[in-house]
Amino acid sequence: MQKLCFTPRFQTALTPDSVTSNTIRQVTKAHYSAVVPRIPSNPYSIHIVTEVALLLGLNNIDCQSAAFINYFSGKKVYPTTQPFAMNYAGHQFGNWAGQLGDGRAIVLGEVQYYNQIWTLQLKGAGQTPYSRKGDGLAVLRSSIREHLCSEAMHHLGIPTSRSLSLIGTGDEVLRDILYNGNPDYEKGAVICRVAPTFIRFGSFEVHAARQEHEQLKQLADFVIREYHPEITSEGPGKYTAFFQAICSKTLHLMVEWQRVGFVHGVMNTDNMSIHGITIDYGPYGWLEDFNRNWTPNTTDSQHHRYAYGNQPDVALWNLIQLANALYPLIGAVEPLEAILNAYGCQFDAAFLQMNRNKLGLEFELNSDEGLIREVMTLLERIETDYTLFFRLLANVKKSDSPEAALAKLEDAFYTPSQCSGAVEIAWLDGMQKYLQRLAKEARPDSERVAAMNRVNPKYVLRNYMAQLAIDAANQDDFSLIAELYEMLKHPYDEQPEHEKWFAKRPDWARTKVGCSMLSCSS
Repeated sequence: MQKLCFTPRFQTALTPDSVTSNTIRQVTKAHYSAVVPRIPSNPYSIHIVTEVALLLGLNNIDCQSAAFINYFSGKKVYPTTQPFAMNYAGHQFGNWAGQLGDGRAIVLGEVQYYNQIWTLQLKGAGQTPYSRKGDGLAVLRSSIREHLCSEAMHHLGIPTSRSLSLIGTGDEVLRDILYNGNPDYEKGAVICRVAPTFIRFGSFEVHAARQEHEQLKQLADFVIREYHPEITSEGPGKYTAFFQAICSKTLHLMVEWQRVGFVHGVMNTDNMSIHGITIDYGPYGWLEDFNRNWTPNTTDSQHHRYAYGNQPDVALWNLIQLANALYPLIGAVEPLEAILNAYGCQFDAAFLQMNRNKLGLEFELNSDEGLIREVMTLLERIETDYTLFFRLLANVKKSDSPEAALAKLEDAFYTPSQCSGAVEIAWLDGMQKYLQRLAKEARPDSERVAAMNRVNPKYVLRNYMAQLAIDAANQDDFSLIAELYEMLKHPYDEQPEHEKWFAKRPDWARTKVGCSMLSCSS
């Protein structure tokens, strides 16, 4: 395998744990702890993303080597490197949880290639000082979901961590998938996640909560110096600008999640990246039928805190917690409040424009906001597939009648026969208003269709698809993982060979474990 160019940038700039034993404990006045991955019994390659490998300076031959499997399964530690786990805290479901940290994630190091630096992190590679009551391992089921989703989000154009590799460990892991007292053994796996860093909101919260102001400042200065060269001010203004940058990136991420109907499921502050990228794929999901109150997380089934419609407001709540953590560096409430108070109006404007794009509206009219609200209300009048609806909407022509337009959307309805009576009248009225609005557009249908198809994906990683891949992989058949990966690389293209995946969730998946809702078990 070709040599990787590791640089100990994070470890050199920040404070290590003074205790070197890998024992579960509270870690104070430190940003990270040195650890060594657990050695798997019989690692084997399941799927490698050569596109990500190229970012690191590795080629196809490297990806097929025994050395690749050894280094990215945790069996061997790359020469001259010292893996580590990161220290952070967080608010979970709105409550302060204290120290959390990398409980089953181990950073292999930072690789520099062509003036870019990427952090490589193994998930499922064993216990760390932050594992709490966990074993630090991961199962094949959740690893497939994160591996595929990371890449699916990237190709959708949504900021995200990437996944280099999915490797089976040859070991079994005991998990209670539904937390109902029925644990069972599952196949173990390790994925290698790739991102600029895995620093989170909670990375700052842990030091602020403990009044470890030296470590708090060290971390903020490191991130600003390495990732925000545009920030040249000093003093409190430096950290205010840093917070503004995080808010802007987070707002953009929320708009993008809403655009494609993605629901993260666990928007705790320890799962929020300071880079505004999607990280920590647990019980995520894409909207099937449009339901603003839907969450894929069984743990959240009572309160729906992290439901689709709540994500933008939860992001703001999380940003408030980050503002509290950065306050000791700024020493004033007013600049933080000004940034946070602007979030709502900025999001509303971005959300409105995003929906204009989804509807194929190039011109901005004051009436657009009302039309968008009406469309969203219609989607909830009858069980309507979010992804299919917006993709099929591009087929509507300016010259269509409301009846013809509605007929083109029929495949998006889970029960088309229910679109009758008052529901049908409401939909026809909505189509009439939409057609009247399209008539005010100058560009021809062909240009509008192309524009709509660039923002409304045809293919997303529906939970039932991932579950089918999981079921096959548990029988040592990894072909569906490869098939879905290839399809998800081009989510906006027609791909006639994958047309079977452009369909509503099948009835058998409506209530099946892993297809409708999921737990945090991984």
